[in-house]
Amino acid sequence: MNTNKHTELANHAWSVADLLRGDYKQSDYGKVILPFTVLRRLECVLAPTRDEVLETARTLNQDYDPEKFLRRASGHSFYNTTAYTLDSIANDSSHVAQHLKQYVGGFSSNAATVFEHFEFMRQIERLDGANLLYQVVGKFADLDVRPEVVSNHQMGYIFEELIRRFAEQSNETAGEHFTPREVIELMVNLLIAPDEDALSTPGAGRKVLDPACGTGGMLSAAHEHITSMNPDATVEVYGQEMNPESWAICRSDLMIKGQSPENIAFGNSFSDDGHYRQTFDYLLANPPFGVEWKKVKDEVEGELERLGEGSRFWPALPRINDGSLLFLQHMLSKMKPTDKGGSRVAIVFNGSPLFTGAAGSGESRIRQHILENDWLEGIVALPDQLFYNTGISTYFWILSNRKRPEYRGKVVLLDARDHWHKMRKSLGDKRKYVTVDQIAEITRLWGEALEVAGDEDHPLHGKVKIFDNRDFGYHRITVERPLKLRFEITEDTLAALGEARPVRKLDDPEGFVSALRPLLGKTWWAKDEAVLAIKDAVVEAGTTWPTGAPFGKALREAVGVRDPEGEVQTAKGAPEPDTELRDYENVPLDEDVEEYLKREVLPHVPDAWIDHSKTKVGYEIPFTRHFYVYEPPRPLAEIDAELKALEAEIQQLLGEVTE
Repeated sequence: MNTNKHTELANHAWSVADLLRGDYKQSDYGKVILPFTVLRRLECVLAPTRDEVLETARTLNQDYDPEKFLRRASGHSFYNTTAYTLDSIANDSSHVAQHLKQYVGGFSSNAATVFEHFEFMRQIERLDGANLLYQVVGKFADLDVRPEVVSNHQMGYIFEELIRRFAEQSNETAGEHFTPREVIELMVNLLIAPDEDALSTPGAGRKVLDPACGTGGMLSAAHEHITSMNPDATVEVYGQEMNPESWAICRSDLMIKGQSPENIAFGNSFSDDGHYRQTFDYLLANPPFGVEWKKVKDEVEGELERLGEGSRFWPALPRINDGSLLFLQHMLSKMKPTDKGGSRVAIVFNGSPLFTGAAGSGESRIRQHILENDWLEGIVALPDQLFYNTGISTYFWILSNRKRPEYRGKVVLLDARDHWHKMRKSLGDKRKYVTVDQIAEITRLWGEALEVAGDEDHPLHGKVKIFDNRDFGYHRITVERPLKLRFEITEDTLAALGEARPVRKLDDPEGFVSALRPLLGKTWWAKDEAVLAIKDAVVEAGTTWPTGAPFGKALREAVGVRDPEGEVQTAKGAPEPDTELRDYENVPLDEDVEEYLKREVLPHVPDAWIDHSKTKVGYEIPFTRHFYVYEPPRPLAEIDAELKALEAEIQQLLGEVTE
């Protein structure tokens, strides 16, 4: 089935919107169209064995569990024990609601759960009340989605197109539901291609998890990729989704394909792990970008505090307004131990997880944990404008706890931002796509990364770089400079001193300030000289001289003025740092920080030093910096010539207008 055909079928289903207009808000169209599309697909799949199921249900001995026999009769993991079809229901206009409810109620429990999450019964009643049910049923009875016409893979395109339209009408984020197919194909290639030899062996079996599975597009692609490499391979797919419509579509898709629908859990992966203590061979996901996790904050923080290193979220948590790295932590916790074969992980991120968070932050500590465990295999930069809901740049992170020997301790950065083709017609923010040939080239580059990076004559040498894990680590050092002050009495310093708390506590604070007025305009370059002169003035005026450290601090803050030529202030015999001159530097892990100070700092500020007590270790992956290519500005003469040419053209056009 070509693209035009699946668009035609999606248009047929969505044309029901014309019937709903007025009685339904645009944002509610999908609540009718999606479950009816699923119902029609299930009906078409079950059609060849309908009579056999009815006969089995009629003759079944009630002493036996009917599930096993009815599933065997249907040839699927689900069935329907009624004789109804959408066509037969549409032919009895006076009993449409009654018969449709009976029809849906006749499905096996695993299929019935799908319609419960669609809240389908409520929609039946609402459509019936608006006198629309008969027309809607008739419309879907004509939708030809028989398996011999529309494959499971193609049905996925139809579901995704409907989901995209539903999301647009609802002003929702389409990216929360599904990922463009060519992006999924590339992602699955990078995840699975290195295992081609292992997967081709007889009896190969793999378990795949997507903890933010949406309608199941990634799971379907992974299943198809593995079975195309080895038709005899056993592939079990698992997922979790918190959007009820997407969950219902994914679950029904698995039923149709003969997979276990119970493998698709409903709920939030963070607070209600649907695959607790399970591990998987492959894990992949496209989690929502930049979504906060405030709703599950208590559960996530509680798990980390309670289980420590045994928590999914060890060793740290990212900031509350972006849960992207939480998904990755959740996935890494479900890798198989290396002695049981290990795992590979692929996830789609925006740029934020590469560098957000300074040394010591949650994000930095998560990156450190990943790199120090040698799990990050590499990162691929994708073109912008690939996704339906955003034009921002995105990245694949590929991770594994079973790296090939030649890649251990190393990270591959692959720049695929120029691998795209312009779409003839935009879909939302999606204006670009990756062609089949480009997918093959990126996959080949990934597999040959070491060779390409080491061959300067390779045409794509500049697109691949190899780094050691420690190359992304750094020491965040605190560079201090001494506090230098001169001391003076002005109207401003007197006002500040009069407002200081130790002075306000005196019996006669105004008298204390007045005693210093004879010193107006005086300047001292040493603190001891200033204190002595100020004390003499206070004593001479017969005013009380305050004692204690708080007054000493208040006096210095009031009359001390920062001055590069001033006296260096000390505390316990050591120079006191000036907080306003404090600076921070990131020094590569393998470089001596004192040597760095001598080379980069002291030639400019000879009195600087490092406060080693404040040094922190940080990790970031500055992808763009590593692939930056300097482009010199155009020559001024060239720019000037272009401006003159434009000016002449404008003058000519103006002349034509005035003629």
